[in-house]
Amino acid sequence: MNILVVEDDARVADFLLRGLGAEGYRVQLARTGPEGLELARSSELSLLLLDLMLPGLSGLELCQTLRAEGHHVPVLMLTALSNTEDKVSGLRLGADDYLTKPFAFEELLARIEALLRRGREQRPRATTLQVADLVLDRERMEVTRAGKLVPLTAKELAFLELLMAAPGRVYSRERILSNVWGTNEDPLTNIVDVYMRRLRGKIDEGHPVALLKTVRGLGYRLDAAAA
Repeated sequence: MNILVVEDDARVADFLLRGLGAEGYRVQLARTGPEGLELARSSELSLLLLDLMLPGLSGLELCQTLRAEGHHVPVLMLTALSNTEDKVSGLRLGADDYLTKPFAFEELLARIEALLRRGREQRPRATTLQVADLVLDRERMEVTRAGKLVPLTAKELAFLELLMAAPGRVYSRERILSNVWGTNEDPLTNIVDVYMRRLRGKIDEGHPVALLKTVRGLGYRLDAAAA
């Protein structure tokens, strides 16, 4: 998931880079409008996080230019301007959502996830997911590793599908709880860790390469890297 942040306030930019990076997103930063426009044109982006007041080219002008050129990347505008006229102008020029500063980081994450989910729903859904020799058939809801069927419960399957849909992305326990259990609070204090142990026993045990990884202090990811 590649996010381009276009923000000239150094404090806000650093906060977004660190926070989004900790959530597993790959983040690029531009500090001016023209720099942001060039990166948006040349990069494969999942989302554009765009400040309204930028040097060289405003966020409104940047968004309008991208839309006129046929770029459909989701745009979330961030601004200290809170009047309705500014919000309406941004939405009419092609922004997908609007968040007023200051904002809670959890709200920002929720809005980002909603925009990314909307984009995924508009694209054809892959019928199978594969990482190395691990395959998830979404039509049959079956998992195999090295050609052998791996029996999973519904929650284990949902957990694994979340990780396999974005190989290499680090998911915090809070994000896993939200996506798999539909809650931000752990009802059993360590339910995510319990299910990860179950998945490791079924997915990785007996195989030379472990696919399920713990990222200390951050959460979990799934990939075929050696470490």
